Amino acid sequence: MDLGLTGREAIVCASSRGLGRGCAMALAEAGCDIVVNGRDADRLAETAAEIRKRHGVKVKEVVADVSTREGQDALLAACPNPDILVNNNGGPPLRDFRQLDRQAMIDGVVQNMVTPIELIQRVVDGMAQRRFGRIVNITSLSVYKPIPGLDLSSGARAGLTAFLAGVARTVASKNVTINSILPGKFDTDRIRDTIQFAADKSGRTLEEETARQSVEIPAGRLGTAEEFGQACAFLCSQHAGYITGQNLRLDGGSFPSAF
Repeated sequence: MDLGLTGREAIVCASSRGLGRGCAMALAEAGCDIVVNGRDADRLAETAAEIRKRHGVKVKEVVADVSTREGQDALLAACPNPDILVNNNGGPPLRDFRQLDRQAMIDGVVQNMVTPIELIQRVVDGMAQRRFGRIVNITSLSVYKPIPGLDLSSGARAGLTAFLAGVARTVASKNVTINSILPGKFDTDRIRDTIQFAADKSGRTLEEETARQSVEIPAGRLGTAEEFGQACAFLCSQHAGYITGQNLRLDGGSFPSAF
């Protein structure tokens, strides 16, 4: 399917690895020029080089923390008028909620709620004026299905979801959509840390705990960054202009709900 994205410009936050990288790769495959971002310059350069080699699109690298104003300025200096924004950011580490002090809670909310809102504030009006914009937020299945130890991440992402539910409706008539993808268990560094945390508590090895958790997923496996990226690319496509304010669960059937 031609997604109608050839020549579009996309900013993909936290895209040197994991789900962000999957999104950047899929959008490049669809013909977008990409701004990739991360804090590890070497890893980011590797990702950018692979995108260029595979898909032949223009790729700019921005080494920055998107949670800072300076990092956001750098992203928008590299791409002042993006057609697509994929919001992604690392979340707070696994921690018992009793161990969270005020600063840790503020930092978590800034990472996973405030930062994507700030970026949307800065790009959405330009998208509306140009009458094309696609904003996708990578959140988490924990918005629906809380994960002990990730309470701060769950709460901040749930706040983002509620905040943007109304915002999305205000720009839909301008062909600007705002949606979120809620990943379940994907084969990424972060989920491996979560699985290792569970393994340590249970006395199992990482391999044993991975197998145990995979069996609990109806699909029988962890998801891949590649298939996540393709779902993101579709939501960014010309065909998805009637999809907005939605939360797409990508979880292999883990969340047991008919609606």
